[in-house]
Amino acid sequence: MIEPSVGIPVPVPYVGSSRILSLIPVILSVIAGSTDVIGFLALSGLFTAHITGNLVVLAAHIVTGGQANVAAMLSVPIFMAVLGLTRLLAAALEWIGVPTLRPLLLVQFLLLAGFLLICVAIGTRFDPQSTLAVIAGMLGVSAMAVQNALVQISLRGAPSTAVMTTNLTRFIMDCGEVLLGRNPNSIAEARTRAKHTWPAVVGFGTGCALGAVCEARFGLWSLALPTSLALLAFAIALADYLTEVSSDRVHG
Repeated sequence: MIEPSVGIPVPVPYVGSSRILSLIPVILSVIAGSTDVIGFLALSGLFTAHITGNLVVLAAHIVTGGQANVAAMLSVPIFMAVLGLTRLLAAALEWIGVPTLRPLLLVQFLLLAGFLLICVAIGTRFDPQSTLAVIAGMLGVSAMAVQNALVQISLRGAPSTAVMTTNLTRFIMDCGEVLLGRNPNSIAEARTRAKHTWPAVVGFGTGCALGAVCEARFGLWSLALPTSLALLAFAIALADYLTEVSSDRVHG
């Protein structure tokens, strides 16, 4: 296997290139759904993945004279900053010839692990408005920012794993194209997109349900669910890479 040289573009894997790789968007969708619900229930209505939801809730509190949520106010600039930093990290990795998928999945896992550890360390004295709770929430927001970025940077053809309004719209439009379209190429493209979109929608819904049940039963320990899934996603990407390396050696 010939390693990429510095400055040479690194190929970005296509989500449908292998069955194992196609599992990653589904797992990421479950992570987003469960993290979003757990954060909402445990952190006074903070959305870690649905950032625009924080703007809506914050505006409603301000207009009605309610107490502004510090975490909600910080979530948008933190999300934007982490998106930018993730793109810079990806650019640096690409420059030295390192595929970005595995490093970004590892960063997401570490952020979710930090989210879990801080919340568990606070324990039963958990105050959603405390400094530690806000820091924990921002780690969750940062993890979701990395996830949103890596889907666009590191996996060609992958749907959004956290924005289900877009996915549902795209899926219904693609179904309409498959049923009513006349251009064979457009129909084929729509069918391929729909095949990758519906598992993400189902995964997000499943994650929301699991997150709600786990939070009600285990409290903040429920964050172990998305954290474990993030580790699984990293392991899958690593296994796919090692399989590719082994295949290159055999045929090289």
